[in-house]
Amino acid sequence: MKPRSKEYGTANLIGKNAERLRKERNLSQKDFIARLQVFGVDINPTSYSKLEGQLRSASDREVFAIAQILQVPMEELYRSH
Repeated sequence: MKPRSKEYGTANLIGKNAERLRKERNLSQKDFIARLQVFGVDINPTSYSKLEGQLRSASDREVFAIAQILQVPMEELYRSH
């Protein structure tokens, strides 16, 4: 998986952790987005990339689905590492 090419933004608190946890599980963004869509989160690759890059806000539905897919408590997405 390629490294992030842009600096992180400040639009949300979960993006870095969502990206880290996704990569730890060897999930590509494409596969992760497909899983999000199964959870009812209609998101395109650009929008999800911006979420991970903290360039846009994350909805409560997105946070819930991300935590469910990554099998972590939602609080884990907010922890600073």
